Amino acid sequence: MTNPTVKRNTNQSGQSTEPKRTKLISLKIRRFAAWTAEITLIIASGLVPFGLGVYANSRTELNRVPLNPILVITQRAIAKPLALPVTYSTKYLAWPSNFLWISAILAPITLSLWQLYLLGKTGSTMPKHWLGVKVVNEQGTPAGLGAAIVREGLGRWAIPLSIAYMLWRYSFAFPNLSVLSFIAVMAVLVEGLGLPAQKRPRSFHDVLAGTYTIDALAPTKSRQLNNTSNNYSTSQQIQGNNQPDLSVSIPIERSVNPALRNPNLTLFAVGIISMIAVLSALVGTQIYIQSQISLRRTQQVNSEKFIALMQQLSPDSRASYESRRNTILAIGGINDVQAIKFLVDLLVKEDNPQNQAVIQQALTNEGLSAIPELKRMNQFLANELDTPGNLQDRESEQKQLGLGQKTINRILAVYSGKINEVDLSHVQLGPKATNDQYLFNVSLDNVDLSGINLKAANLNRGSFQGSRFHSPGNDGRWDTDDDVIADLTQAQLKESNFSGANLSRVVMNRSDLTRAILNRANLSNASLVAAKLSSAQLMGSDLSGAVLEDASLTGADISNAKLIGANLDEAHLVRASAVGAQLSYANLAKTDWQEADLSEAYLDRANLNNANLRAARLTGAILRSARIEDADLRNTDLSRADFQGAKVAGTDFQGATFFPGQQDPGDQFVQTPDTKSQAAIVRGVDFSEAKNLDARQLAFICTQGGIHPRCP
Repeated sequence: MTNPTVKRNTNQSGQSTEPKRTKLISLKIRRFAAWTAEITLIIASGLVPFGLGVYANSRTELNRVPLNPILVITQRAIAKPLALPVTYSTKYLAWPSNFLWISAILAPITLSLWQLYLLGKTGSTMPKHWLGVKVVNEQGTPAGLGAAIVREGLGRWAIPLSIAYMLWRYSFAFPNLSVLSFIAVMAVLVEGLGLPAQKRPRSFHDVLAGTYTIDALAPTKSRQLNNTSNNYSTSQQIQGNNQPDLSVSIPIERSVNPALRNPNLTLFAVGIISMIAVLSALVGTQIYIQSQISLRRTQQVNSEKFIALMQQLSPDSRASYESRRNTILAIGGINDVQAIKFLVDLLVKEDNPQNQAVIQQALTNEGLSAIPELKRMNQFLANELDTPGNLQDRESEQKQLGLGQKTINRILAVYSGKINEVDLSHVQLGPKATNDQYLFNVSLDNVDLSGINLKAANLNRGSFQGSRFHSPGNDGRWDTDDDVIADLTQAQLKESNFSGANLSRVVMNRSDLTRAILNRANLSNASLVAAKLSSAQLMGSDLSGAVLEDASLTGADISNAKLIGANLDEAHLVRASAVGAQLSYANLAKTDWQEADLSEAYLDRANLNNANLRAARLTGAILRSARIEDADLRNTDLSRADFQGAKVAGTDFQGATFFPGQQDPGDQFVQTPDTKSQAAIVRGVDFSEAKNLDARQLAFICTQGGIHPRCP
């Protein structure tokens, strides 16, 4: 399109001049400003309720309700295309947060639809109307709702963002979201620059929808719409007193559909595409039929082999031990369901240890396909053992169960890293009680168990040292949506050893890890809601971002563990040892730390609202900017604790020790350090609303720079 041409007219009148803002601000700048305002309004409509929801969720006094399914579905829908890692957010949140976060989803959608409707019906969104920008069709009228959807939904957003996503997804930058954001912004901006080949560049979305952006601010006395065979012009004549008449002419080039120019070529292209589609369907159907025929032939051959080998094992065959051994191993090489069932049944019936070993080897050769039958037999025998019966029968069933367990253990060890989606839920691979005299304990050290399903499985006293329960998926990148992660929900893991194991992002909700060993294990972002970790050892473990809501860690040792950003809402940590633990930014609201040892722990910016820290040891703890409102700190040792920036309104300090008591020099052999160096740091901390501060505590607070109404 050509630039507007200005025609001077010697005839002058007393009309008003063009508004100053149209002279000072060009149409391009106003178009960009209107677009920026539209995006800002939509983003703000989502961010404001989202931020309010986050604030409401941080208030521990509000009632908790289950997370709305709409939010769960939305989270999954966003996470998958962006390759976001699996996260286990809280299942319960403050009741206003549900409403506010749903509003954060619906408000931008509603506002976008309303703006789209206005654009189609009036030619202007609210920001465009404010800035005097209008979108019209070739006739100079609003383009309509259909054209508006094509212009905004397809041309402005869908196509540029799709191109940006494809460039990011299949480039070295994947899964870096900051790079995706940069590419997306650049794609949207480049799309808005227009096609340089045109005489007057128009944005791609305008070309696609057949729309034009015009200046609606200039006051006009008449608007002429002239149609010609190849162009359409919009004229605006402006007459003003002592001002020349202005006539703005905007030629608009008509685009001719290439399909109309060459109908024969179009018909030929359609025919070629149709022929390719038909041939593809025929070839695909033939391939499928041939594959089914091959599968049936293979099954028939395997069945015939199995029948022939079974005849060699019949009692009348009089085969030697070596011959029977080779026959059993040969059956193990047949990929047939009948062969697997036969071997599993033979395993529990065989009494000869040598034959049992051969059968186990045959089942191991069958591989993961033998797991379902072994699981069936495992569950059957486990149920039989739960039923009272003859002692001799129970001993026999116990041995049979142990043989199946050893076979499962061997298969998992041999096929390490290939057991994705293997289902061993509810299997019995450990003693039901820790005092049982059990013949077998599962041992899978340094094995890749990623993706295995062990829901409600019994793995008590198992050994999984250095094993991996989480691995990257097909893309080979950690923490993306296709990661392969095991499921240990409600598993029995008492006294199991997970030292150095990778349990990152693994689901372990309501699992029993009583007295388990998890030293130096990676449990970052794992889900341990209501898990039992009493007396467990977690020294040096990584629990950053883990969800431990309502978990029981009574007597557990989490010394030097990393729990940065972890969620321990309402967790029980009575008499737990957390010496040097990193609990920065953690949610510790309503946690029970009674008589626990938090010496030298990092609790900066942690949420300790309504926490029970009665008689706990917090010597040298870092509590900078922590929220400790309405907490119970009665009889707590706070010497050397750093409270700078902390909020302590409503907290009970009855009997709390801010500094060690003075000791009689005659009663000690070694001179103690200066009391000041052992005292808590309270400078600038507001104790105005703290509870049960005695005279000695107030004197310390006032002399150390704390704030209280009774300070002089």
